[in-house]
Parts: sequence; structure tokens; C-alpha cells
Amino acid sequence: MPATSIGVDIGGTNIRAARVAADGAILARARTASSADPAVVLDRVEALIAEIDDPSVEGIGIGVPGQVDFRTRKVLSGGYVDLSSAPVCERIEARFGRPVVIDNDGNMALVAEARCGAARGRNDAVMLTIGTGIGGAILTGGTIFRGAGAAGQLGHVVVDADGIVCKCGRRGCVETVSSGTALGRHIAAAGLDAATTATDLLARRVAGDKQADAVLRAWAQPLRAAIDSLAAAFSPETVVLGGGLGGAAVAALSAHPDLSSWFRYALVPAQLGDDAGMIGAALSAARVKAATGKRLVMVNGVPASGKSHVAAALARETGWPVLSLDTVKEPFLREIDGVDRPFNRKLGRASLAAMFAILRDAPAGTTVIMDAWFGFQPRAFVEGLLDDAGVDAIAELWCSAPPDVIGKRYGARAASRLPGHPGPEYVGELVELAARAEPARFGPVQDVDTTAAFDPKAACAFLERALAEQGAQALPSR
Repeated sequence: MPATSIGVDIGGTNIRAARVAADGAILARARTASSADPAVVLDRVEALIAEIDDPSVEGIGIGVPGQVDFRTRKVLSGGYVDLSSAPVCERIEARFGRPVVIDNDGNMALVAEARCGAARGRNDAVMLTIGTGIGGAILTGGTIFRGAGAAGQLGHVVVDADGIVCKCGRRGCVETVSSGTALGRHIAAAGLDAATTATDLLARRVAGDKQADAVLRAWAQPLRAAIDSLAAAFSPETVVLGGGLGGAAVAALSAHPDLSSWFRYALVPAQLGDDAGMIGAALSAARVKAATGKRLVMVNGVPASGKSHVAAALARETGWPVLSLDTVKEPFLREIDGVDRPFNRKLGRASLAAMFAILRDAPAGTTVIMDAWFGFQPRAFVEGLLDDAGVDAIAELWCSAPPDVIGKRYGARAASRLPGHPGPEYVGELVELAARAEPARFGPVQDVDTTAAFDPKAACAFLERALAEQGAQALPSR
């Protein structure tokens, strides 16, 4: 039976739970009303988990509003639901006997959107979840940015220093004017029916209703100001608006475009809707393994991209072993006569499989650096090798240089390479490959420009964050 995990999303209005497959597909779901009483919330969370639990579940993830210390699994402060005094993880683990991970609900939602939604393939993104309140999360370098422990409280970006007092104690947070709760207040202030929805307002605006436009403007303009400030601070490729009102907020903001010529980003609605928090919580639970799992650092790049130099320097810094495709393959090239390019590719495929077999048979807790061009094989083939090896955490260093530089490097060494490797005639093809090649993105990615001096300490800092995000042990200090 394939392993699954359960994700729980605790909101101010509803509590949702889902049993989720490894690819993010929801297999079962349950929902109930939320409460301001922490004891009631925990009772209801237990009941939802019990409703969808089955023997395939290996972990449970919980997304909550407010500040959370991800490492210690403690809720530090709450918003519309305050669980800071509740033993959330301890109680759920005691009841269900599975490991529990807990994080801010915005972080959980962005994990889902980055894995299988609107931010898929992005290394740098910002997400705002718009519901009863406003949550948020930041993805930088492929990992959730946490700062000193609980960064990402984007609903508390101040947009009006003299504004309404927020639950956090400050005035004028964007949550006070652009959340679902705030929209209800704008609707009431305009004298509209309390049952009026954002969808109703958008339709009325299209029909030329100035009152609807004024309500949407009061709701959306502060949100645009907050997003523009976040774009200036984090330079995201994409800003995702999620939660129950995320799509409506994107539509409302279409009348208020970003006027800045400095800070550009794509503003998109979340693709996973209200399911994002549950899916992200479940995926986070699936990724957080015991520290005895296998960890892989992929030093990836096309031939002559400089990856072998990077892998060797990283090994000296960390003490981790390097498995290199050429190191495994070249003894066969020396022993086998008449190797042509098609056979060389077969040897490369077998050598890659051998590298992963070594990792599969390695002791628990092993971390390995693999030096290879992972793009020379179909993605599904590499995914199978990762699964077979039992890899729990992956981070990638993507080695690159201008295509013409890569071509010159290859041409300079082609004559000295063993028979079976492509010769100087391959340079033109390689230059074209280098221009279109991309990282594998099986895990967080850091770009390494191999025309500049490689800084192994900076790379290790990235790897520490990336692997820790997946529940792996911190890097050894040297």
C-alpha cells in the first residue's frame, strides 16, 4: 500500500483535513467548523483525523494561523485561533502514534503551490492567503524563508500607520483592511446586504456599478500596496494569492495594476484553492523523516559546466563522499574496446543506476554528493532511482556558465578524453544544450556560476537550510 499522510488546515472559520498521496492528490477529506476555544479546536482536529485515517498514513501535518517555530514545533502566537498554549503536536502524536509536523498555515499553502500548483518550478515566490485573516509565506532559493524562526507573517505588513488596531497590537496591518473579515466591514459600511460576496461585487463592477467598485477599491488597494512592498523586499518571480478569496483578490487587483517599473512580478491566483493548506501540511509531513534517512546533494550541470570542481570543493568542506558519473563509467571505457556514442550513453545510464544503488545500500543517515548531468536521462527514470535509494532529502547545486564558455572548455579537453566520449564535433551541440538546459528541481536549487570563484561555505549555508526544511540533520561544522 503506497504511503500517504494527513494534512490539517486550521482556519478561523473552518478546520479542514485530507489524506494525501505523495504526488499531492487528495484521497479523502473532512471538514468542520472552527472555534476560538483551543480545547474545542483540538477535539475537532482529532475527530477529523480519525475520520480519514487508515493504515497507509505515515505522518500528520498541521497548519495553524499565527507564529510557529518550525524546529521546536511550538505555536508562538495566534490570530483568529490562538493555539499558543495548546500542546498540539504532543496530543496528536499520543492519539495517533505518527510523527507530527506543525507550521504556519501560509507556509503550508506555499509548500503545496510550489510543489504542484501556481508556483511550481519557481525558486522565489511570495504567497498571501486571504480568508478570515491574511496569512503569508516566502519561498527563497527553493526553501521556505523563516528568518530567526517565524518569518512570513505577511498579513501584518503595515499599510496605514494610523489605521485600525490589529490583533497583533499594531495599527494598520493589511489584514485589517484586505482580509475576508475586512471585506465584510467594507460591505457593511457601504450599506450593502450582508450576504453580498466578492463575486457579486466583481460582477456589479463589470456592469458599471460605482458603489461596488468603491468597495473593491477600499479592499484591494491596500493589498496592492502590501504586495508592492513585498516585491521590493524579496524580488519574487511570482506572487500567489490563495485562500478562499485569493482568486477574487486577483480579479479585484486587475483594476489597480502595479505602476512600478523597478519591481516586476507575476501576480497569479493559487491553483489549489482552499485545499492548498491541507495538501501542503500533508506534503510537509511526508517530507519530514527521521534524521536517519538518506540525503542527496545533486551537483548538476551539462558536460563542462564545472560541476566536478564544485563537487570536490564541497566534499572537502563537508567530508561527504562524492559519486561521480565519470568516475564510475571510465573504468569500463578503458576495458571495453570500440565504445561508440550510443553505447557510451548506455554506460552512462548504467553508471547512474550504480551510483543510486550505492546510496541505497549505504547506512542510514548517509549523505552523498552526486556529480552528474541528470538531464541526460528521462525524469521518470531518475525519480525511480530516487525512490529505490530511499532518499528523504534532496538539494541541488546547478552549475552553469555562458554556453560559449562551456563549449570552449569541452573543446579544450576533448582530445584527452577516453574513446567513447563525444569528440570536438560535439561542441556545437553542447553549446545549444547549455543554452536550454535547466535544473532538475527534485529539491531546492541554488545556482552556481562556475566562471566565478566557488564559495563552499555559502553553498553549505544553503544546503543546511534546504535539507533542514525536509527534516534532515544539519550539516557538519568544519
